[in-house]
Amino acid sequence: MEKINIAALVNSDGCFDLQFRKDTRHERTNAPTYYRWKIQFVVTGPKESAKLMQKIKNELECGEVHITRDQARFSVQKIDDITSVVIPYFTKNKLADKKRKDFELWQKAVEIIHKNKGKRLSGWKKNDLHSLIEIQKSCSKYKNRPRSSKWLEMAQTLAKTV
Repeated sequence: MEKINIAALVNSDGCFDLQFRKDTRHERTNAPTYYRWKIQFVVTGPKESAKLMQKIKNELECGEVHITRDQARFSVQKIDDITSVVIPYFTKNKLADKKRKDFELWQKAVEIIHKNKGKRLSGWKKNDLHSLIEIQKSCSKYKNRPRSSKWLEMAQTLAKTV
């Protein structure tokens, strides 16, 4: 099987994503709400690129491929896979300037999230929460289509109370 240049693909269609999310557990009594930091590595393309996404999955030996009506999407969301596979891969296989800067910031976020794996947000060090907020703000300048963070205000509020 021919090797694919994942770094070149990521330069154009990849994303190192850091989000602060609100999740509501509707199946539980009183539907409790949880806030959490979510990190993922994503490559997207037209639906016709599904085989290519599968090749990326096979080469990295982690992640999932999903096909929607008009898009193929490869993503790695498990923090252990990101730490043991994705980060070493892009440390070795260099990215273009803008994407490399985005990756380097994201890598710092991964370290913080991995270090706090399994802990409730209230048990995190205030410093870690502030760092993630700053990293998320800094990353937006390297995104092609930066989205405003829906729950960033809540993250800032939580960071003050921890």
